[in-house]
Amino acid sequence: MRLKLDFGKIVAEIELAETACAKALYEAAPFESTVHLWGEEIYFETPVSFELDETAKEVVEAGDVGYWPSGKALCLFFGPTPISAPGEIRPASAVNIVGKVVSPLEDLYQVPEGTLVLVEKV
Repeated sequence: MRLKLDFGKIVAEIELAETACAKALYEAAPFESTVHLWGEEIYFETPVSFELDETAKEVVEAGDVGYWPSGKALCLFFGPTPISAPGEIRPASAVNIVGKVVSPLEDLYQVPEGTLVLVEKV
């Protein structure tokens, strides 16, 4: 399962894991949302409501895609956030790991706050 995230000038693709949360996100597509930035993290609200599951982590890796239950948000991690310790990437709170970014992470630095994102199935 893959999703395309169309940010206008930048398009990213994510490979989803075989989890119930990831499947719910896939089934919700297509949908639009507005990008928010938090350090080197892009996040945006989704129509999915899901609790933390067995994949939940408080520290993630670059390229991880998380689902943040508190904000019903999909999160793309590509570097440190404001609360990261040196050498780690730390979300605001635990996220379900739902997949990986399979397009170049460097592209995500070019996505500005407030951009409209279209999420579609590939």
